[in-house]
Amino acid sequence: MVDLPVPAGRRWLARLAFLTAAAAVVLVLAGAGVRASIGLLAVGAGGMLVMLVAAWWFLTHRGLLRWTAGTVAVAAPVAVTIVYALASLIWVVVGFAVLWAGMVAAGRAALRHSRHGKPAEFATPPPSRPFLIMNPRSGGGKVARFDLEQRARKLGAEVYLLDGPDVDVAAVARQAVRDGADLLGVAGGDGTQALVAAVAAEVGVPFLVISAGTRNHFALDLGLDREDPATCLEALDDGVEIRVDLGRVGDRVFVNNASFGAYATIVQSPAYRDDKAGVTLDLLPDLLTGHRGPVLRVQVGDDLAVMGPQAVLVSNNPYGLDDVAGLGRRYHLDSGELGVLAVHVRGTADAASLLFGGRPGTVTRTTAGLVAIDADVARLPVGVDGEALLLPTPVRCSISPAALRVRVPRHRPGVPVPPPELDWSRLRKLALTRR
Repeated sequence: MVDLPVPAGRRWLARLAFLTAAAAVVLVLAGAGVRASIGLLAVGAGGMLVMLVAAWWFLTHRGLLRWTAGTVAVAAPVAVTIVYALASLIWVVVGFAVLWAGMVAAGRAALRHSRHGKPAEFATPPPSRPFLIMNPRSGGGKVARFDLEQRARKLGAEVYLLDGPDVDVAAVARQAVRDGADLLGVAGGDGTQALVAAVAAEVGVPFLVISAGTRNHFALDLGLDREDPATCLEALDDGVEIRVDLGRVGDRVFVNNASFGAYATIVQSPAYRDDKAGVTLDLLPDLLTGHRGPVLRVQVGDDLAVMGPQAVLVSNNPYGLDDVAGLGRRYHLDSGELGVLAVHVRGTADAASLLFGGRPGTVTRTTAGLVAIDADVARLPVGVDGEALLLPTPVRCSISPAALRVRVPRHRPGVPVPPPELDWSRLRKLALTRR
């Protein structure tokens, strides 16, 4: 096998990363001295540890103890800042943070591979009878604010406006196909997107995503413009098709993820929509300490079993390594694998260990084609693309590779290259490479 030459730019970025890291260490030693530097590190680490433990107590207790812990969590970083200020070391901390951030940026830029597996695009003729379902209430009224209905009609689309929460959007979509629609699209939240996407995949027509929801996670991971949903309509006359996977939980399709455990139980509460913060704070102590909620048993493929996690997230393709909670983005939607994230925090020590990446068994992260979630209840609360469901146990999650034809604008923001893990061994080899 022939080694390819390493571009000079990447070699110099790797060297810059080491130089910046060294400069950060020299700054601390020169600005604070060896003894003060040890104290600086100890105070900072201690403050972060106290803050994390206090935050855990805030989430797992009620009443006076909760609010005392909350006060400590807020006060800990303030106290660390005061200590640094009294020692005239604020400038050292700020300088160190800037240099360390520069080191991380240079290191990742050096390790970033120029090739990114973008999905294959297929040139297909524009649809002749597109049918779009729009939710006027979604995203705070984006349908009206961006004049999506009129713009779509001018492009030849038939538009169906949802007039209430009880409309069976899947039935509406199926009827549209029977009437001759050759494309289905949705301007609304990800839950509605998933329902219509399931119909589109079932009948084999392309699907159009219009980013008119509140968060638009699916649109983000498709590389669409979330700031201006009207740009998504450009796909009707100047678009291409890509193939993406669909996740399945039981007989329900999901485009983003299915959640189990604490979050899924919380969203089942009838009061959740009117008082999200209050309901969450009231239920979390029992859910996190195991006094309430189902006890989960997760089987990932044939080899891995996870017992008793408080929260499990199964996603349609894995989230990026830089996302620790499934709140960021997926860089691929065509890997043919589910992402699995399980969190099992057994107490204060586990919570504190998260500061350093977690103790063994605290966080489980992997990929699989099939995941089964069993529990000590007959029907398990599940959050599917933000929708609260109750499904019979065991709940099986699977993935259907390339099941959905998605029509996207030819010109769109796209999906960025995922940031690489900061691998010091690879970085050192790059820095020492001469050609």
